[in-house]
Amino acid sequence: MGASRTARGPCSVQDRARVANVSSTSSAAFAALIGGSAGASLAAHYGVRTAARAAFVGAIGLGASEAVARVRQQDGEIPALWQRIAVSAALAAPLGWISENVTGAGPRTVAAGTGAVVGAMGLRPQKVAMGPVVGLAVGEVLARRQASAAVIASSTVLAYRSLSAVVFRDAQLSLLAERVRAADLPFVVPRPARSRYVGTTYVRDLAAELGAHYIADAPDAGIVTSLDALAGPELDPGQVDPLVREFYEHTTRFALDIVPQWRLWVRPGYLLYRTLVARPLGQASIPMNQREAQRGIRSRIDTVTGVDGVVSVRGWVRSFADDDEPIMLGIYTTYTHDNVGYVSVGFPVPEGSFTATLLPQSRPDRGLRLTSRAHDGQAGHYLTYIDTSADELTALAVHGFEEQLDVYVDKGALRAEHSFWIFGFPFLTLDYRIARKPAAQ
Repeated sequence: MGASRTARGPCSVQDRARVANVSSTSSAAFAALIGGSAGASLAAHYGVRTAARAAFVGAIGLGASEAVARVRQQDGEIPALWQRIAVSAALAAPLGWISENVTGAGPRTVAAGTGAVVGAMGLRPQKVAMGPVVGLAVGEVLARRQASAAVIASSTVLAYRSLSAVVFRDAQLSLLAERVRAADLPFVVPRPARSRYVGTTYVRDLAAELGAHYIADAPDAGIVTSLDALAGPELDPGQVDPLVREFYEHTTRFALDIVPQWRLWVRPGYLLYRTLVARPLGQASIPMNQREAQRGIRSRIDTVTGVDGVVSVRGWVRSFADDDEPIMLGIYTTYTHDNVGYVSVGFPVPEGSFTATLLPQSRPDRGLRLTSRAHDGQAGHYLTYIDTSADELTALAVHGFEEQLDVYVDKGALRAEHSFWIFGFPFLTLDYRIARKPAAQ
């Protein structure tokens, strides 16, 4: 990673120490709350007094371990693995208690379900497959001992995460920078969602907040101002097919149809994610199948323009044509590093952003490829917490997630293929059928 990724902002040492102390205190208090809930859940079947004592012990124990982990945590590090495992195991206990007492689920069902959920959160295909297996094994052992569902759920998470730490030693996340200025992270798009719902009105709401001029469905707008901004050793914009260039610089002249091709192994996890996260968030809700995609796709670019008349924000909004249900909203930017142009796409989430930074490359057929599969210190995927009050960012690199977008001309027709991988395993390909809108002919 470049030096800019570890650069620090203008805050003084005293300010940083004060912020660190507040952060450590709040983290320990939150961990204590989790520990108390876990203790009460684990001992609930022994009576109220025992559960209360267990809650007290759990709160003290997990809060203290969090405080110790924070003290030992060095700059540029995330909290220690042992503490992260302890917190996740504690979080599972009350969920197990709810499963048993509210839904009436049996011990083996709780174990298998917990294993499936925690496995899906691991993202790596091997981890996804390992989750239910570990859950079934733990459930079988503890069911014979008549353990409570809280114990089973917590034990399943503990066993799964401990085994994962032994088998998979490469990190899925790494801390790149903590509390730095946006200028120090040019590969991150620092546009957070200010509410729990992103939706199709994000750019309008952002313009109102900034007091800037908003244009909905800007006419003849592109996701980039000029393809020349992407020039570099691997791309000569002058060699790109004119139709491909036109698509990037005048995206709104074209209509899109999406044909999603999901791998079978990822569909259950994606269905869970879409139901619990994507649709409530109004962001990154890709069609499950071609039948759903036949609802039609509405594609538009909303812009925010400053007093100087220059477009400062380009939001490419894609939604279903029948009811405008959000599919995806990305904030598109370009920047240059070491004479290489990059495209960074920020997907706003509450108090943060998920950014895909892509390296442009030429294709032999005069098409254009944007890829994160380049280990050049810039291209990649980044999850960022944005402290708007202090104007500072804390960024994590998301390892193993890769994507590649190819736009090209095939027999006179414009086509695009957008592929995604998790730790080298392909899990989704989006085929875009692109046609010029009649009004633009």
